[in-house]
Amino acid sequence: MQIVIERASLLKSLSHVQSVVEKRGTIAVLSNIKIDAKGSEVALTATDMDIAIVEKISATVSKSGSTTLPAHTFYDIVRKLPEGTQIEMTSSDDGSKISIRAGQSRFSLACLPVDDFPVMAEGEFSHNFILKSAECMALIQKPSFAISTEETRYYLNGIYLHVSGEGEGKILRAVATDGHRLARIEVALPAGADGMSGVIVPRKAIQELRKILETGEGDVAVSLSETKIRFVYGDAVLVSKLIDGNFPDYERVIPAANDKLMEVDCKLFKDAVDRVSVISSEKSRAIKLQLENGKLTLSAGSGDQVASEEIDITYSSSAIEIGFNSRYLLEMMTQIEGDTAQFLFNDSNSPALVRDTADVGALYVIMPMRV
Repeated sequence: MQIVIERASLLKSLSHVQSVVEKRGTIAVLSNIKIDAKGSEVALTATDMDIAIVEKISATVSKSGSTTLPAHTFYDIVRKLPEGTQIEMTSSDDGSKISIRAGQSRFSLACLPVDDFPVMAEGEFSHNFILKSAECMALIQKPSFAISTEETRYYLNGIYLHVSGEGEGKILRAVATDGHRLARIEVALPAGADGMSGVIVPRKAIQELRKILETGEGDVAVSLSETKIRFVYGDAVLVSKLIDGNFPDYERVIPAANDKLMEVDCKLFKDAVDRVSVISSEKSRAIKLQLENGKLTLSAGSGDQVASEEIDITYSSSAIEIGFNSRYLLEMMTQIEGDTAQFLFNDSNSPALVRDTADVGALYVIMPMRV
């Protein structure tokens, strides 16, 4: 194999592909990425056997061939080469090593046999549909803060993607919850998605897909089977196993009787929470909200340290005091696009409902805590 490739395009693709590779894997070849050079392009492939990603980039291919290289070492080399560098890669006659030349820099890396590199079978996909990249990004990014990290509740370790509604009112929904907060995002149902089973897309696949989608605009082709999901975006293909479990009935935790409406400036509220929470204990991160006519008082205390701040709000219901985890509030507020957020309360012991005035398809729920 002999190729010449521009550093910027290689680095961009490598940054996506190498992050799939586990740093402490027990199978040597899974620490490598596969490089296939053919025609006028190079395909980079990485897998941990739960996720596989393939990304193609243009290159000058003098001699076709395939090899595998240690992913993180190769990425670090390319990352530290000067901008604008042309990288020349040539494999040895026996394929055991590959030499890398860029400017005055020379590297030699050991390769593992391509035949040892595993292939992740995709199987048959029963549903195929297209999402705009902005829609796909909203579905995976906005709920991601609420994904559970408790491995014992593995069925909460991802985003639940499913069809909801009936007839012409059907929509595509993405939901995540960790039991303390919930995020529900919805977009118009794309053609081809109707009839799909609800699936749980794992956290790592969400993280890797988000990196790919950050690079531009376009359509995302989504394909689903009973056990896998595939995303095709530009020159990148990501295939992931789905979480085998039943997502809980999230509808029953969305409050329906909350009638105390607070409208608040998002930046004003977020900054106030951030400041006051400096005093809250590291363990509980508790912050208290006291609402009365037109005014919100935020307060926190830890030992003999106390902080409070008042901000103006739109509120005309009866006074209420309620406590929240400040980190949960801040992570939720980061996903709200509008200048104004709407909070709907019932009482001090009931979950709050939060809406984004700029996105009618977004809904958040946050559980209260004792303060």
